[in-house]
Amino acid sequence: MAQSNSKPKLRPIEAIIVPDDELGSVLMLRDTEGIQEGHVRIPRPLVPIVARMTGRTTCAEIAREVSSEAGQDVPVSLVVKIATELEEALFCDGPAYRKAKADVERAFEESPLRPASHAGGAYHADPHKLASYIDQECLRAAARPKHRKKAGTLRALISPHIDPWRGAVCYGHAYGHLARALPKDVDTFVVFGTSHAPMREPFALLRKGFDTPLGPVPCDTAHIDQIAAAADFDVYRDRLNHKREHSIEFQAVFLRHIMGERPFRIIPILAGLGDNQQSGKDPATSKSVEKLLSAVQRVVEDTSAIVVAGADLAHVGPRFGDPRPYDKGHRKTLDEIDHTSLDHALSGDASAFWAHVSGDLETRRVCGLGPIYSLLRVAGACKGELLHYEQTVDPEEGSIVSHAAVALTE
Repeated sequence: MAQSNSKPKLRPIEAIIVPDDELGSVLMLRDTEGIQEGHVRIPRPLVPIVARMTGRTTCAEIAREVSSEAGQDVPVSLVVKIATELEEALFCDGPAYRKAKADVERAFEESPLRPASHAGGAYHADPHKLASYIDQECLRAAARPKHRKKAGTLRALISPHIDPWRGAVCYGHAYGHLARALPKDVDTFVVFGTSHAPMREPFALLRKGFDTPLGPVPCDTAHIDQIAAAADFDVYRDRLNHKREHSIEFQAVFLRHIMGERPFRIIPILAGLGDNQQSGKDPATSKSVEKLLSAVQRVVEDTSAIVVAGADLAHVGPRFGDPRPYDKGHRKTLDEIDHTSLDHALSGDASAFWAHVSGDLETRRVCGLGPIYSLLRVAGACKGELLHYEQTVDPEEGSIVSHAAVALTE
């Protein structure tokens, strides 16, 4: 239990603004590590208290600071109560969180497969309903265009990682194209995903296959070991981030459906590139990043693997911290900026893509920067085709997540 002299510290979590029927809007805290399955809603007046829980300030000091800022007394007892509740809910660092994390890590290590964490929530858990949904709402909804460019050999695919309910058509364009263009000899997919939880290293590999309602997706342990051996950092240090991360899980589900009974395997890699995202420097300047991506590129060349990125684009609007929803003019501007980024991807220019997206990362919040850069870096000399672009608008408060489907061929 927290005390007045305790220094509460929020652990790495996701914080977003969401609508609330009674309070208008609240700050929702969600666990991206997979330690706590639930979430916490913080009323807006209490956000200044929670925001100060950095581990450097006592509850008494937080109360004084917020009181001075708000111009009214904030009791120390209120701060202590909030800190205690967050500790008990496992959102603050402390003995309860550390024990729960150790238990989760142990169970994850012992599991032969990475569980289908989002089945029954972000997509159907029932295999028959899931297969039908992908066929009817995704693939059929994204009918094959009449005037498709003459395709070369498919080498890479950019797909969304928004939930399949909202991203159905975009997934349909991505994986419908994969189904039509898949070379007969390909049995390996390198899958880069966004890590929505903070990472200590630039990449996180996982030496596990992925379970799905449609059956397991095995991993390519031999080539994962080859990549790990070439790296100069611990590629498994952030492996727990895979537990709840949906960006690769959704790709595994669609790959399993498209491949049917055809044997295949994946190499799952979360691309954080956090240091480069904070500095804006091209990852090509990092020896550690280059070593790992060069190793991945060798695997791609040796196996003729297809590279997949589970990556969304912009995140804008009240849910993500903007003061108001985008109007028609702002949406048009966002469309133009997104397409400029995509043009760099279509030309296969990883450095230009990085420079353009990192330039407004704080405002456009493109969470797919790392995976798309990594895909472009290892796919080789390819030219891309934009299959679909979409802005998904929240019907309640107008926030937008944009995403695209892109095929790259040689």
